[in-house]
Amino acid sequence: MIEQDVLIIGSGVAGMSAAQYAARAGRSVTLLESIAPGGQTMYIDMIENYPGFDKPVSGFDIGMKFHAQAETFGAKLVYATVNTLKKEGNTFFAETADGETYKATAVIFATGAKHRHLGIEGEEKYNGKGVSYCGTCDGPFFKGKNILVVGGGDTALTDAIYLSKLSEHVTLMHRKDRFRAQDNLVEQVKRNKNIELVMQHTVLKINGNDDKVTSVLLSDLANNKQYERSFDAVFIFVGMIPQTDLLDKSVLDESGYVKTNERMETSIPGLYAAGDVRDTVFRQLITAASDGAVAAHCASEYIDELEGNAYR
Repeated sequence: MIEQDVLIIGSGVAGMSAAQYAARAGRSVTLLESIAPGGQTMYIDMIENYPGFDKPVSGFDIGMKFHAQAETFGAKLVYATVNTLKKEGNTFFAETADGETYKATAVIFATGAKHRHLGIEGEEKYNGKGVSYCGTCDGPFFKGKNILVVGGGDTALTDAIYLSKLSEHVTLMHRKDRFRAQDNLVEQVKRNKNIELVMQHTVLKINGNDDKVTSVLLSDLANNKQYERSFDAVFIFVGMIPQTDLLDKSVLDESGYVKTNERMETSIPGLYAAGDVRDTVFRQLITAASDGAVAAHCASEYIDELEGNAYR
């Protein structure tokens, strides 16, 4: 059994930020990651809106910088998949797929949320090469280009409006004959001269060359026909899947995200959540980093209270 003060599950920006702040507070910290440091950040081709970087940086590079910085302060990164997480008394126990058990006083859950994919040919191949799941992240790379936005919810319409400020050629496509987004967003989209609405359509395939998206194969559901149309980018907003299978449903909202207060505390003492896995209004690298720092600070204070060392 491996013991530490703070156990962090997930090594995206939120997890790495939490690891750094918890370690700097003098806590023993282990960070468990099942794939690679950086989490979903590793799949972002270029990032240009993170403070402190005057030139675009790849998601891989920024993830590795976070990783190195967390280790500099003493956090330990372990590649392992957590199978179970439970609490007994004031102690958490996490069992991994390789049979190891980690014991901690506080746990910061930072597993993130995955973008729901369409599951069509070309989607994975051109991910980061014209296929994107974040308008504010990648939109500036397609100024003046032909952009296709797929989806009918608030995120799809909000990002379509944002992208319409960068290009006069934005097409918003939805599989139904009406949007599920808020009425005010729908009205804004309808009034926007830079956005073309294409309803009752689905994307069947994304085409391109080795470097970028060039076109998509569409299905016109109303007229039962297929046709190809040229696009330089495809932004997909068909929902998110929070990675919360390990948690008790009592700490989740109706959409499966973790409910926290402003201190990143869940309803279970000692359990914190940070980043995209949390019920939040904005999901960006900068907000994930902030969540992680707050969670680490409050987790350290929680440990102080249990040990009778709280500052009064």
